[in-house]
Amino acid sequence: MSLFIPSKLSVSYLPPATPFRPLDNRKYTLTHSDTTGELFLTIGCQYDKNKINMKLRDEVLAEWLPQTGEFQLWGNVYISGGEFDESYAKVRFMIFQKELELAIKAIVYGDQSFYSCYPWLLDSPIYIRFDSVYPQFQQVLYYGTPRQYLTAIFQQPVIKT
Repeated sequence: MSLFIPSKLSVSYLPPATPFRPLDNRKYTLTHSDTTGELFLTIGCQYDKNKINMKLRDEVLAEWLPQTGEFQLWGNVYISGGEFDESYAKVRFMIFQKELELAIKAIVYGDQSFYSCYPWLLDSPIYIRFDSVYPQFQQVLYYGTPRQYLTAIFQQPVIKT
């Protein structure tokens, strides 16, 4: 897992979303630069389709969804729709699994002001859906809570870049 460096995260908002509102339809688009290691988080009421590279499909998308009386953070990563063979899909699956902790830290940290308005969301479950035509990679996995990620970030040593 790569180390999360807050100074390498850029956050932008698509109106009408702000650091504090809305909860309903709040969506996250997380992309990155392989060359610089920078992370780019867009927060809005829709995904930032302009940031998604349709050939690479290495973004992490997430949104707050009401489920059984509580809000849950549901993420989605694209493994393969058939354009990648099974071997390459396996590599993509393993890379996403390895880097998801970093991605979730970026999403949670990048939207930390939001939790001052909705503190109960800190203990909401995070689920990530892996989308693939290959059944062994088509999975939904539990990834803890926002509180766990924020706690880990604030307990890590300070990294200066």
